[in-house]
Amino acid sequence: MVDYLVVGLGLAGISFCEQLEKNNKTFKVISDASQTSSIVAGGLYNPVILKRFTLAWNAKHQLELAKPFYQNLEEKLKTKLDYKVPVYRRFASIEEQNMWFEAADKNTLQPFLSTQIKANNNTAIDAPFGYGEVLDTGRIDTKVLLNMYQSFLKEKNVLKEETFNYDVLILEEDHVSYKTIKAKKIVFATGYGLKNNPYFNYLPLNGTKGELLTIKTPELKENNVIKSSVFIIPLGEDLYRIGATYKWKDKSNTPTEEAKSELLEKLSAFLKCNYTIINHVAGIRPTVADRRPLLGKHPKHKNMYILNGFGSRGVMIAPYASKVLLEYIENNKALPTEIDISRFTKKYYKPI
Repeated sequence: MVDYLVVGLGLAGISFCEQLEKNNKTFKVISDASQTSSIVAGGLYNPVILKRFTLAWNAKHQLELAKPFYQNLEEKLKTKLDYKVPVYRRFASIEEQNMWFEAADKNTLQPFLSTQIKANNNTAIDAPFGYGEVLDTGRIDTKVLLNMYQSFLKEKNVLKEETFNYDVLILEEDHVSYKTIKAKKIVFATGYGLKNNPYFNYLPLNGTKGELLTIKTPELKENNVIKSSVFIIPLGEDLYRIGATYKWKDKSNTPTEEAKSELLEKLSAFLKCNYTIINHVAGIRPTVADRRPLLGKHPKHKNMYILNGFGSRGVMIAPYASKVLLEYIENNKALPTEIDISRFTKKYYKPI
């Protein structure tokens, strides 16, 4: 018998597995390729919401945990994951410059907003009002991380690549059984796949579709992330990721021409060079109505837990949320009320 069965291996599942290893817990993982949001993510960690110049929820604490977390993963997997790239917010007007300086005066934002306007020296970008630089930012190569971590777990013989079948899950008093696996506890970290989970699908996980393009343009020569109406994220070798869209009705992982046109139209407003589209991908972000993660124990089944709802900030939230969940399970340390699923239990949970 192992200590944990983890279902799902996106950013949530990986971060929880890392916490289990750190705490000498045994585990098995079951995952399929049905959820793509972690793979197609832009991978940015950025403490500031750049639309409104406000600090993201719990951003300072999340960053403090995330930076050593990814450094440790780089050492373990022997591969580069964390690229320390600056994020530049393109100003559309003098008014936006003034709003930036007002925000930078706030105590919570001072560590993260530079008070020096960066002039634009790139003729391929239209930015006459310059940029504001966000500090303590970077990009995690989530695709490489997921691929390498899968290989790592396969070598340890703890990963089963299959779709989880809820019909064969048996809940015992002190453990769960799934086919040949017995585990003291089970944790679901399946992103938008939660909608297919009969135990947790009562939770208000909305899901927001995001689409991104990868373009190639030798003319751009930009090393910083540029945030305007869309992001331009440098990937190296003249490749750049462009994103992202936010759609609430379409719940498929299929890229659409509508989203492609939207991204290209927004890009053309400030990018002034030729490019070639290399790739177009889509995924469903696991978003929650109150924009907070979903962590906690099932209302009825005491050996069953959930780790979900990271939205578009999974790179930053995952190391923090996984640590908090394991401390809750193993040490009975209370979950912060704003992320505990009990906030939804009374309203949404209907016992069968």
